[in-house]
Amino acid sequence: MLTTTTIPADRRPLGSQSHTSARRGEGCDIFRGDWVPDLDAPYYTNDTCPPGIIDEHYDCMRFGRPDLGFLQWRWQPAGDGCDLPRFDPLRFLAMMRGKTIAFVGDSLARNHKDSLICLLTRVRTPITSWPRKKHTVYYYREYNFTVASFWVPYLVRHEMIDDDGPTHTGLWNLYLDEPEEVWATHVAELDYVVVSASSWFYRPSMLYEAEQLVGCHYCQRPNVTDLTMRYALRMATRAALRALSGADGRFRGTVLLRTVDPSHYEGGEWNKDGNCLRRAPHRRGEKMVEGFELDFRALQVEEFAAAERAAAGGVRVMLMDTTEAMILRADAHPSKYRAWTPDPLMKNQVYSDCVHWCLPGAIDTWNDMLLHMLLNE
Repeated sequence: MLTTTTIPADRRPLGSQSHTSARRGEGCDIFRGDWVPDLDAPYYTNDTCPPGIIDEHYDCMRFGRPDLGFLQWRWQPAGDGCDLPRFDPLRFLAMMRGKTIAFVGDSLARNHKDSLICLLTRVRTPITSWPRKKHTVYYYREYNFTVASFWVPYLVRHEMIDDDGPTHTGLWNLYLDEPEEVWATHVAELDYVVVSASSWFYRPSMLYEAEQLVGCHYCQRPNVTDLTMRYALRMATRAALRALSGADGRFRGTVLLRTVDPSHYEGGEWNKDGNCLRRAPHRRGEKMVEGFELDFRALQVEEFAAAERAAAGGVRVMLMDTTEAMILRADAHPSKYRAWTPDPLMKNQVYSDCVHWCLPGAIDTWNDMLLHMLLNE
């Protein structure tokens, strides 16, 4: 069970903020648009968000990022009269009274969760009850509201079988039809689940279904079919969504599938001196989703559509299509302005991070989108 301890909640007030619907005109799509200046941003800082909430890998200000301009933008959906209001923490907490929301995925899911907790801390401070590096539970006593974060980079059961592998990033066994137990055993306790994963699927892997080896991704082993990482991501996503389909009567809530999050390495790959030095967003149309990321998004949209059709027992399936907004934000990554922890998998080398997002920063828009989606479901 997701357990909590009891300590007094923060009582710092914040006036009620207006949060009108983004749909003021026909054809308003909050996932298509452009970034526009917002001189009121940011709405929290690494000082106002309590210690321990922002992972030091995303704490760009603390680690010396000199420019602040990347903070002062907001996402403006396309279309006349179309708007996406800023996140209203009081309204979100009121809507979540008595509920539990979980973020299930890799470190980008944790990045998203950290943003949400910082935004909510403007009005209430949570109790941290399960303070593990990979999995954390936060509780808001006044609202009987729980936020859970499960670090499951493949969504499904996995195990490392070689800490080096063909690309020196490890070789993994993936059991594509078995959702990882650390989150799947809790689905009956959850009301909202945000599912996301993609970045770990680039790593070589052996692929299993029904306990049988069916192929691999870049394993370079004789007589093993390379099914590609697209197949691995598709099947893992499918398994996760099936666990939340409502077919077995355990889950009765809303699941949001967030689409692939683009990286922005320039001048080389992540392990070949690639960096992300841009200081302002791209304009709409200047930067397009390409290659594997385009394929990943396409298969996620397909799996969402199938899950939406299969949903039973009142389960709602929604697509959180953040890809277009984030492909434009090459300026908003930590780059070199982050903590560095020696990692044997990465040969203890220091690399620029052009995958995750600075906090505060562009990723806060995901929670603007999240609140809008849940208010309009």
